[in-house]
Amino acid sequence: MSVRLDLMHLRAVLHPVDAPPAGPGWNHSELEGLLPDAPLREAAVLVGLVTRDEGWQVLLTRRTDALRHHAGQVSFPGGRIEPDDADAIAAALRESREEIGLLAAQASPVGFLDPLCTITGFRVSPLVALVDPEFVPRPDPGEVAEVFEVPLEYVLDPGNLNTLDVATFLGRPIPGGRPRQVFEFVDRGNPGQRIWGATASILYNLRERISAAGSNN
Repeated sequence: MSVRLDLMHLRAVLHPVDAPPAGPGWNHSELEGLLPDAPLREAAVLVGLVTRDEGWQVLLTRRTDALRHHAGQVSFPGGRIEPDDADAIAAALRESREEIGLLAAQASPVGFLDPLCTITGFRVSPLVALVDPEFVPRPDPGEVAEVFEVPLEYVLDPGNLNTLDVATFLGRPIPGGRPRQVFEFVDRGNPGQRIWGATASILYNLRERISAAGSNN
């Protein structure tokens, strides 16, 4: 799938940085009955885009295998919004500095995707930002095993996206016992690299917003 995208069009498909989207999350109804009774905790991630000669790239990380939660999974830099964080932007930039050594001056916020709910009880605000092509990752070895890029064209191609039953995917029952679907991006060049769950859902939301704008042009 080929969609012409520049900074102006990217801003047009995102929520403005000074007006983060409200609401519980675009997938909230899918998780109804599976979420904890307590209010969702606020979190933020950085969806970094890098301009290369071959086209836009999406910056991703792979968690270390030693982590208690999400070990070995592909993810965006990010985490819980702490009391000292001014807002979701500050949280996403702080977490990116801590996890991969990205300085605030190396990231230019462009806008927000739609918030996402997670079954672990978070409401995640994905901040899209342009990352300096000269940025050299310095991953925190306690959290991040690898920092890598995937082409945005790969994300936009619907042939690379699968929808799977969660219980089948994980090989075990899920909380609540209700059938639920999960997204997975298939990397045919590296079948061992699974991009699934919340990360795949955020990439799906990015793809849908860009594709919808492209079909309206």
